[in-house]
Amino acid sequence: MTKLYAVLLGGSGGPGRLSEDHETVFVVAEDLAGAKRQAKAKWQGHGRGHVDAITLVDVVDGHKVRLEESDSEAAVDFLSYNDEPFDEETGS
Repeated sequence: MTKLYAVLLGGSGGPGRLSEDHETVFVVAEDLAGAKRQAKAKWQGHGRGHVDAITLVDVVDGHKVRLEESDSEAAVDFLSYNDEPFDEETGS
């Protein structure tokens, strides 16, 4: 049975940088080993990425996560916290 995993990837910050870049990706896999393999293939940074953390996503805020096959790839709108103004009074 396929499961949803959230994976934190890390890798070189690039030439001349003494840092590590990170990105989080989601993958659907049969098991942990398959999830790691698929996640590393999604690394977009410099050099070869590695897995810093991985978790099975089966329940979120008391809601069960269920996967269904789809006939098409859904477009995902990504919103960075940098895209929205921060209100220091409310903290959001």
